[in-house]
Amino acid sequence: MPIISFILIGIAAGFLATRLMKIDADIPTTIAIGVFGALIGGLVLRFLIAIMGLMAGLVGAILGAMALIWAWQTYGGKR
Repeated sequence: MPIISFILIGIAAGFLATRLMKIDADIPTTIAIGVFGALIGGLVLRFLIAIMGLMAGLVGAILGAMALIWAWQTYGGKR
């Protein structure tokens, strides 16, 4: 069950991160950014999840997705 909530948080984080950073991405890319960003943010901000609960997980997922978008734009292939 935690995996499903992790994926749902990742999808929401990907959507919010792509909107906040003004990225025009298709749905699978948005989902992938959110899920992988949630993994990154979850690993980096794990201690906040224990302290502040689910809201910290969402914040960490959004920050992780934004970091992934930044890395993708900086080091990834340009269109």
